[in-house]
Amino acid sequence: MVQKNFDSILTQEFLDELLPPERSDQFFDALYGDASEGAYDIRLEPISISGSRIVLAFNLLRRPDKCLVCSLTYGLPNVFTRHPLININGMIEKIKEAGIPAKNWRLGDTEENSASLHIIPLYIDLDK
Repeated sequence: MVQKNFDSILTQEFLDELLPPERSDQFFDALYGDASEGAYDIRLEPISISGSRIVLAFNLLRRPDKCLVCSLTYGLPNVFTRHPLININGMIEKIKEAGIPAKNWRLGDTEENSASLHIIPLYIDLDK
């Protein structure tokens, strides 16, 4: 298989289509019954691309006057793995449809980058 330039596929615009900005409010509305209770916005961003693996990140960006540390982000990888609004399996299917040979995926542990940014890595192994 000839490797494509995956950078040209995994643009921020494409990732924003996989996880639109309004999904954060929908997620908190489903979780708490009120979108304004959400402590962060969720954005999918690229981290690295190699011949055998793509690493994306669910960036959890603190909302004004909210406490990101207080919002129990460490349990989110388990929630994101199976939550229908996040729908990682659906994202992976769209990534495959775009021409990237994704084989399997897993979420890493939540990483506390700062008080205003926590990151959940999404590791996507490629089929060679």
